[in-house]
Amino acid sequence: MLFGRSKKLEMPSPQASLPGRQDPIPTAAEHFVNRRPLKGPYPEGSEVAYFALGCYWGAEKAFWSIPGVWVTAVGNIGGHTPNPTYEEVCTGLTGHAEGVKVVFDPRKVSYESLLKAFWEAHDPTQGMRQGNDVGTQYRSGIYWTSEAQRKAAEASRAAYQRDLKSKGYGTITTEIVQAGEFYYAEDYHQQYLAKNPYGYCGLGGTGVACQIETGVAAAE
Repeated sequence: MLFGRSKKLEMPSPQASLPGRQDPIPTAAEHFVNRRPLKGPYPEGSEVAYFALGCYWGAEKAFWSIPGVWVTAVGNIGGHTPNPTYEEVCTGLTGHAEGVKVVFDPRKVSYESLLKAFWEAHDPTQGMRQGNDVGTQYRSGIYWTSEAQRKAAEASRAAYQRDLKSKGYGTITTEIVQAGEFYYAEDYHQQYLAKNPYGYCGLGGTGVACQIETGVAAAE
């Protein structure tokens, strides 16, 4: 983002992280675009996926218009500090990545389709940065919620690594780990680019297509 950029390139230890707080940060009740509840209830049969791919303003926009995605939200994931504020995350002392929560209907859109959108929306070889956004909060990550998601994510990373290597790109730095607590970001961050159509978006893909099977599969 254009302000508050973190320059820390190493993850803080739990002991060195900010203490945070017990109560959640206030956020929006519903999605600005489709008016669905951010925190649920969600339709029966829905699945949840979590991704980090740089500034979450642009990252969220990459998912909310995909058919079969029911609702999206931005927040912080993969860190140590409970219920962090945006300003705390920007210090680099919470360990979080700027993330997107994607609630989807697996009967209408496959998890593999979301993975394809994820890989193609950013450059996953940049480490602790994405474009001009530098710091641990801008790292690339996939945070799985089931073994099926883990296996699909790892397979897609291997496949996309081959695609990128053939085009001269380096090693993918995306972390693939089990999802921990997702902490919703403040109200003004939710669907930011819908509220501010000319707002900043630092995301840029490599232009390399992700060649993975994306047919809708039954939920596991």
